Amino acid sequence: MTAGLVDSARRIARLAWPVFIGQLAVLAFSTADTVMVARHTALDLAALAIGGATYITIFVGLMGVVLAIGPIAGQLFGARDLPGAGREFQQSVWLALLLSVPGCALLLMPQPFLALAQASPEVAERVRGYLGALAFALPPALVFTAFRGFNTAVSRPTTVMLLQLGALALKLPLNAVLIFGATLGPLQVPALGAAGCGVATALVMWLQLALAWQVLRRDSFYTSFGLRGHPFPKPDRASIVALLRLGVPMGGSILIEVTGFTFMAFFISRIGSTAVAGHQLAANLVSLMFMLPLALANASGTLVAQRIGAHDAADARRIGWHSLLIGVALSSVLGAAVYLSREAVLGAYTRNATIIAAAMPLLAWVAVFHIADSVQTIASFVLRAYRMATVPMLIYAFAIWGIGLGGGYAVAFDTTGRMPAALHGAVGFWSACTAGLVSAAAGLGGFLIWLWRQKNVA
Repeated sequence: MTAGLVDSARRIARLAWPVFIGQLAVLAFSTADTVMVARHTALDLAALAIGGATYITIFVGLMGVVLAIGPIAGQLFGARDLPGAGREFQQSVWLALLLSVPGCALLLMPQPFLALAQASPEVAERVRGYLGALAFALPPALVFTAFRGFNTAVSRPTTVMLLQLGALALKLPLNAVLIFGATLGPLQVPALGAAGCGVATALVMWLQLALAWQVLRRDSFYTSFGLRGHPFPKPDRASIVALLRLGVPMGGSILIEVTGFTFMAFFISRIGSTAVAGHQLAANLVSLMFMLPLALANASGTLVAQRIGAHDAADARRIGWHSLLIGVALSSVLGAAVYLSREAVLGAYTRNATIIAAAMPLLAWVAVFHIADSVQTIASFVLRAYRMATVPMLIYAFAIWGIGLGGGYAVAFDTTGRMPAALHGAVGFWSACTAGLVSAAAGLGGFLIWLWRQKNVA
């Protein structure tokens, strides 16, 4: 057992480490936004929390649909059908462009989200500027998602990582110039605050996509996939429908998971700017922690899909089970470490003692939160490798929306009149969110074990 676990750990780590670094680079986008805007104005930070929640809600739902390319290309790669995997990737690019249309429309018309957050006119104006810029970032971001999903599926995540690190290197100085303003020779750049984050992201996303396109056209690795030296094919209805059949429930699951978290920002913003600013810091911290189980989930899901394509059911099950064990062990250590040092960690975000005080109680359950988050994420990715997405979506709906968001609203705003005062406000949302993640972990983990038993995989 120990030797098998070590072997699985090595195989997972080989794929997970570049995914982990790349995802850290992606999260560093929002972390840089949060840290820089926190030093600008409290109104801009509140706008960033609401605008960021809006963008993530829209982006991740569409992203989840596009990421159906991962399990599909992974199984084809495992079966050594490389041209087939390449064709599916090309169709996922068309799907990404198609989904960009409604996504951009929602970003340019954010009134429903502003109403949900009950944003003040000053904050709402800043949110519109931020989301207007991000509407130009969405199409390249979704197409790059297809590129990322395909490269991970064919065990080539390092290419994506390098592009993501390059994008971050450009994002940081652009952020500084556009948020705070600067004089560049004869050019006077105004201080745009939160909107500057959106403009910087849009510029970087287009450049990142242009570089990814050059990699596809010039790297000989992609020749066997039919992606180098061949004209780009027209949209294929059958392939896009197959992507949608898997991708819609995948996107639904991710949308439920993320909205269960981001909608907290909308509701907490009703309490006040300080409360939502504290939530923004705590949310960014747990999002940073989430990158480790997300990398493990990506790697294990890829390996499981490849072994399914190679008709090695026993090895697919072995990798899936070992990835859960590894995820629990690592998340336990990280969760405990962050809990014990949470005050110092929050101090790295801001020197504002009021905002730190608002964020501190939200991290009371951070260790349990992180362990449950790790289990549910890895289980969901392994299930997607088996092309199982509808049942996980229903589990997410019950656990994340029902227990986490619905229960959080009832506790935070004391709709029954029976909740203890200590759980009123943002703390109530975070407590219920933790309970929802525990339920999701139990449900998804149980369903995965049931699936293995149904397939008679020892």
